[in-house]
Amino acid sequence: MVCRMFRLETEVDNARRDLLRRRLRDTNTAASPVLRALRGAPPARESPLHVWVSDANGELAGGLVGHTWTTWLHVTHLWVDDRHRGAGLGSRLLAKAEHLAATERACAASRVETWDFQAPDFYRRRGYEVVCVIPDYPPGITEYTLVKRLG
Repeated sequence: MVCRMFRLETEVDNARRDLLRRRLRDTNTAASPVLRALRGAPPARESPLHVWVSDANGELAGGLVGHTWTTWLHVTHLWVDDRHRGAGLGSRLLAKAEHLAATERACAASRVETWDFQAPDFYRRRGYEVVCVIPDYPPGITEYTLVKRLG
């Protein structure tokens, strides 16, 4: 009979994190015919998509940071400086990112996560639909995941 000993560790280890990601990706690719087909295609690569807006002085007035993967745009950050809110910059940033994703990267959909005090209504007004609500994430705040079909 083989007795196995295991040791649990809790330190942050970026090399092991990267190894774990690779192994999980390999496991998922082997288990899913859809992922297997996607992994070999160039659009399956995650590509950054950034859109920036500067004011007349060249200062950052706002920006959108996201990435595309397969046929999806994932908006991870969208911010407009308080001094420029209400001028339509957020809408312009989002529209530009969606346009680039749809026309240059063949994306069919977009997704974003936002908190209740941030911008769920902003995204709803731009055609996004709530697909997930997580109350108390973090405690006292509700997180929303919203999606939109592009095209």
